[in-house]
Amino acid sequence: MPQRSRKSSLPARRQRPRKRSAKRNGAPERWLLLLVASGIIAIVAATLLLTPHELNVAEPMTVAQARASNAAVSIEADRRVSAYAFYFRGGPTAREQAAECLATAALYEAGDDERGQRAVMQVILNRLRAPGFPATICGVVYLGSGRPAGCQFSFTCDGSLQRRPVHVGWSLARRAARRALAGAVFADVGKATHYHADWIVPYWRNSMTKVAQVGPHLFYIRKIG
Repeated sequence: MPQRSRKSSLPARRQRPRKRSAKRNGAPERWLLLLVASGIIAIVAATLLLTPHELNVAEPMTVAQARASNAAVSIEADRRVSAYAFYFRGGPTAREQAAECLATAALYEAGDDERGQRAVMQVILNRLRAPGFPATICGVVYLGSGRPAGCQFSFTCDGSLQRRPVHVGWSLARRAARRALAGAVFADVGKATHYHADWIVPYWRNSMTKVAQVGPHLFYIRKIG
């Protein structure tokens, strides 16, 4: 009888540690869930507190206010230096792809205005040779397009590509793109790497030097010193 009693008590002693272990293992999981939830709340709260500067968007202004503010910034034409000619070195397929990216950006940004299209293309080529930008034309055009804010060209992330315009501006833009890849320079914007329409005031405006205006677009170079 004593032996049977000892045998029957063994399973009970083995089960107790398992129950305590399950409780101990569940605690870290609950703490992990709490930490993750806290992190998500913190991220959402921080996003709601971001300023326009941090979101890479324009300062909130009416069109009239923005135009008045932009007009108050003078154009420093003496700082406008003509860019060097650009000659595309890739094969036929890569050249056609680069031309299409140039033409698409020019058309969406400047419509069918020939000077406006050439100005946009020159900025893209200037960025291609400036530090901090991708090493391909299409890379420059579509930089940041996967983000809800922060794309370099608004048409790449605002849904415009779903409404592809079809008009005479396409042939004009494609011809200008091919010329730009063959060395044509649009000297009117010099080595500008940034621009914006005159009805907005981007956060970066005052950190750069305005060197030109083509239609409604204002063009800038980085300040030196």
